Amino acid sequence: MIVVVGDALLDVDLVGTASRLTPDAPVPVVEDVETRERPGGAALAAVLAAQSGADVTLVAPLADDAGADRLRALLAGRVRLIEIPATSGTAVKQRIRVGDHSVARLDAGGTTTTFGPLPAAAAAAIRDAAAVLVADYGRGTTSAPDVRAALSAARGPVVWDPHPRGADPVPNTRLVTPNGAEAARVAGAQVGGEVQGEGLAAVGARAEALIRRWGVGAVAVTIGARGALLSYGEGAPMVVPATPVTGGDPCGAGDSFAAAVTVALAGGAVTGEAVTSAVAAAGAFVGRGGATAWDAVPAGPGEPAAPGVDALLDRVRAAGGTVVATGGCFDLLHAGHVATLRAARGLGDCLVVCINSDDSVRRLKGPTRPLVTATDRARVLEALEFVDAVVVFDEDTPSEVLQQVRPDVWAKGGDYAGADLPEAAVLQTWGGQAVVLPYLDGHSTTALVERSRVW
Repeated sequence: MIVVVGDALLDVDLVGTASRLTPDAPVPVVEDVETRERPGGAALAAVLAAQSGADVTLVAPLADDAGADRLRALLAGRVRLIEIPATSGTAVKQRIRVGDHSVARLDAGGTTTTFGPLPAAAAAAIRDAAAVLVADYGRGTTSAPDVRAALSAARGPVVWDPHPRGADPVPNTRLVTPNGAEAARVAGAQVGGEVQGEGLAAVGARAEALIRRWGVGAVAVTIGARGALLSYGEGAPMVVPATPVTGGDPCGAGDSFAAAVTVALAGGAVTGEAVTSAVAAAGAFVGRGGATAWDAVPAGPGEPAAPGVDALLDRVRAAGGTVVATGGCFDLLHAGHVATLRAARGLGDCLVVCINSDDSVRRLKGPTRPLVTATDRARVLEALEFVDAVVVFDEDTPSEVLQQVRPDVWAKGGDYAGADLPEAAVLQTWGGQAVVLPYLDGHSTTALVERSRVW
């Protein structure tokens, strides 16, 4: 069991359209507003941890008001809830958004929470948990003496996601996960003037200063699109780069990172392994739409259109762009593949690469193939700057995945000029076009395999 302890919030997005300014001020008029509610703070972290399949308990102060009732309803069936009785109002954060852009935020419920003693059931759950995540949102939960005592008695690893207004982590904390701004704010007075700016040297120095200040095992500073830096207080830090994400909403990425780290540690991973998996999880979370897609469960291997792909396609189409797709095994990526992929991306505004699963490749190429697993083939392709997304399909032809992606253009490389592409008929059902791209002669996976046998 994983236990999440902290401040639960109710997040609300008021999403509308804006095409004009008010006559009395240079501000947009937001119309056709749709209200979207979701768990926030520690409640979001708990839901994200539960999406991994873990048994998750949330320990948080909750009042007796409409905001708390909405939170209880959103959490029902997802996580077990142990409430700390609270007498102050539930914190509600409302973002006013036009499309993918926030225009303003309205906060209610004050900055602190007034609550009673920690229930005995909560203390027992914290003590016996496989791992504990402290999701501090600066409302006072982590400052309570009985909460801190329970966290100090935890038998499993403790992960602490801090807040500038929150309490310091308890000394037995395995890992603290501040973002870059939080680390700079807390460690600023403890880092000498010789380290300046936002380079890795500055981030590493701040992480070391925080470890000395708090006496914790390690600090992983999340640095946005650059990934995370993990320090144990001495020696060279480990830097885990993030996979680039096109668009997406970064709101909630820190909760996603902290939840994924905690799940990994609960499963027995060492700290470096947990941070590596959490960077990947946070990137995927942002790609799926971030906190706005909080209830979208990540797709499993071979599912044709993962939420991240859907979000990419929605963004491109909303902007009037062209979706391009191509497909193949891509067993050993070579110069011919690169030339075709680069050319395909030039035909539109995003490129989705559909690759055959391992079973599909075996059926098409024989029992000795693929040489590289679908997971690794996808990773290599995703690393190319002109590839926006990769989808794995298990069928012998891409017809089904094409029905899911519905590209405007399907591009094939090779000697197909003048021939009927089998995918063309599928594309025609929604007005898409199948095209052939020039083939870079003399390059093929089969030829590479044959040459390697000669060598």
